[in-house]
Amino acid sequence: MPCVWGLVCGKGPVNRSHFGITAAIWENQFYYLFGFLFLVFIILVVSCSQISIVMVYFQLCAEDYRWWWRNFLVSGGSAFYVLVYAIFYFVNKLDIVEFIPSLLYFGYTALMVLSFWLLTGTIGFYAAYMFVRKIYAAVKID
Repeated sequence: MPCVWGLVCGKGPVNRSHFGITAAIWENQFYYLFGFLFLVFIILVVSCSQISIVMVYFQLCAEDYRWWWRNFLVSGGSAFYVLVYAIFYFVNKLDIVEFIPSLLYFGYTALMVLSFWLLTGTIGFYAAYMFVRKIYAAVKID
């Protein structure tokens, strides 16, 4: 169940700007909202950090201390929505019917999804790692 919350909450900040970026890449349009894109990136970093900290907190409360990879997968799970949107965009917006252009599209999409998953997963992991170090540093053993 925590993975579902990571998928649902992780896509929110990126949803609006994803259409503009996709249109700029695949339809030769110019993307000119770089200030807005930076703001969306900051919101993405904050939301990935908060999601992963909450998931680690719930996991540690349940005395499950194997949070490392699960946290990386939960915070990187919003890349799944990027993949789903790319497939939706391919089917509904692009008029590609040949094999080689389709292969190029899905190859580049796979690279973008993988890099987005690594980015958000790393952000979430480091946020959770700092959180765990902070709470365990506050524990005093007498």
